[in-house]
Amino acid sequence: MHVVSKRGLLETASRHADCLGPAVAWFHVARRARWLVLESVRRDFPAADQVGHVLIFNLRGNRYRLVTRVSYRSQRIYVKALLTHAEYDRKEWMKWA
Repeated sequence: MHVVSKRGLLETASRHADCLGPAVAWFHVARRARWLVLESVRRDFPAADQVGHVLIFNLRGNRYRLVTRVSYRSQRIYVKALLTHAEYDRKEWMKWA
C-alpha cells in the first residue's frame, strides 16, 4: 500500500510522544501490505473497523485512533487524522465517513 501523508502522520504522532512508536510501526506494516478487502486488513490489524468510507485503526492499546481512507484498487491509504480516544468520541472525524 502507498501511505499518503506519511509526513502528516509522523508530525501528528510526534505531538503525542507515546504514540510515535506505534504510528511508525503501523506505517511499516501498512506500507508492505497488499490489502484487497477489510478481511485482509484484519489479518494485520484485527481491531480495524470500517465505518462508511473510513478505516479506523487502534494504536497504542486503543489510546489513539488512526482514521484513514483506503482505496483497495489503487493500493493507497490516505491518513486523515490521528486522534486521542476522547477526540475520537466527539465524532468530528465522521465528515470523512
